[in-house]
Amino acid sequence: MSDLEICAAFDSGNIEVLSILGSEADLAIRRDRDSRFFQWFHFRVSGGKGRDLVLRITGLNEAAYPMGWPGYRACVSEDRQYWARAETHWDEKSGGGTLTIRYRPGSELCWFAYFAPYSMERHHDLVARAVAGEGADYRCLGRSIEGQPIDCIAMGEGETQVWLFARQHPGESMAEWWMEGALDCLGDPADPVARILRRDCRLHIVPNANPDGSCRGHLRTNAIGVNLNREWETPSPERSPEVVALRNAMDESGVDFAMDVHGDEAIPAVFLAGFEGIPSLKQEQLAGYHRYREMLARRTPDFQTDRGYPAARPGKGNLSMATNQLAERFGCVSMTLEMPFKDHDPMPCPAQDWSPERSRLLARDCLATLAQWLEEREG
Repeated sequence: MSDLEICAAFDSGNIEVLSILGSEADLAIRRDRDSRFFQWFHFRVSGGKGRDLVLRITGLNEAAYPMGWPGYRACVSEDRQYWARAETHWDEKSGGGTLTIRYRPGSELCWFAYFAPYSMERHHDLVARAVAGEGADYRCLGRSIEGQPIDCIAMGEGETQVWLFARQHPGESMAEWWMEGALDCLGDPADPVARILRRDCRLHIVPNANPDGSCRGHLRTNAIGVNLNREWETPSPERSPEVVALRNAMDESGVDFAMDVHGDEAIPAVFLAGFEGIPSLKQEQLAGYHRYREMLARRTPDFQTDRGYPAARPGKGNLSMATNQLAERFGCVSMTLEMPFKDHDPMPCPAQDWSPERSRLLARDCLATLAQWLEEREG
């Protein structure tokens, strides 16, 4: 029986083939260009139908977040529509840290990924569908390092300025699945939450703030190895034109509420991170953040408040990060939403762990919470 064929020469693909012998392969993940970061993988295996595949990804103790591997299961799909989880074992003592994936495909082709990919083709379909809806406006905020548009869909007639943006870290593809759920909700003329938000707010939605990194199969950086979520204090056209475009547009509109959508490698839960350490922190501003977080926890079991990042000490907030910069700059309520690469342990799903489907549903819960939060704030 012939050896497998393994390929990653496609949108968001990332793997290096070290060796293949029969139905087993040793692999490695390529680093983000001009960067130390690596963790995202996405590749195709052909010739494996009915065979017990053993795929070993090695050298992972040096990955960006090695604490993300224990308890993690790789995503697998045979139709690129439904993404299940494969049997996965982590051994930090073998091969510099080895993740072993075992799977028996029922098809000649199967795909493996760190999380279900969100392709640039799907991104363009999403933008086209959203802009075709009634009352939606399109704006290109600027261009990436490699000339790709930073797409923004705006909708709503209200005065409250809401910014939702995702994929500053391109490997966190669950963030754009969340955006798909948000845009499908907001574009539905029959949806009562969408009707309230479009009546009371001007919504600015940026589904992918880092298209170059997304195409390249990067985990965390743009085309030249820059972590965009450390550029918000002093962005430059040379290093981070993506952030320049976003921040300039926000300066034009103002910001009352902002959510920066991400994924977390290590923590098996959905959580929010706030702006507790900014120099100009106001108590009513912080109370607004806490109120939103508590309301979201009451709305869905796919969110919790017990696990997350430690709050920064007073005055020690990192203003190069979007959430802190926006809260400081505009006095608004801003937050970072984190979804897991593993599962949401308080409400586990054995078949898929955290998934595109749950990301889309969480977006609807976040928007419904925002509508209620705004209503209570006005009251």
